Amino acid sequence: MKISIMAVIAAAMLASPTLAQAQAQAQRGPVAAACASDIEQYCKGLPHVNRAVRICLEKNKDNVAAACRQALESTGGGRGCGPGGGCGRGRQAQ
Repeated sequence: MKISIMAVIAAAMLASPTLAQAQAQAQRGPVAAACASDIEQYCKGLPHVNRAVRICLEKNKDNVAAACRQALESTGGGRGCGPGGGCGRGRQAQ
C-alpha cells in the first residue's frame, strides 16, 4: 500500500513541474534562490561543487542583483571573501 501511494505521489510530482520546482526551490539555500538569474548570467556551466558558483558570484558581486548581493553578504561563506577564493575560511595559503 505504501509503495502505491508513493508511486502516485511521484507521478503527480513529475506531471506537475510547478510543484517539483517549488519543492526544489524550498530545498535550495538563500543564495541559490536569490541569485538564480545571476548564476545563469555570470556563472553558467560552473559545477555546484567546491564553492565554484559562490566564488564566481563573489567575483561578480558589483554586477549582481541587489537581492543576490544581500544574500551573499548575509550568509556565512560570503563574509570576508578575498583573493584566492578563501571565502569565510580565513586567509588561505597561495
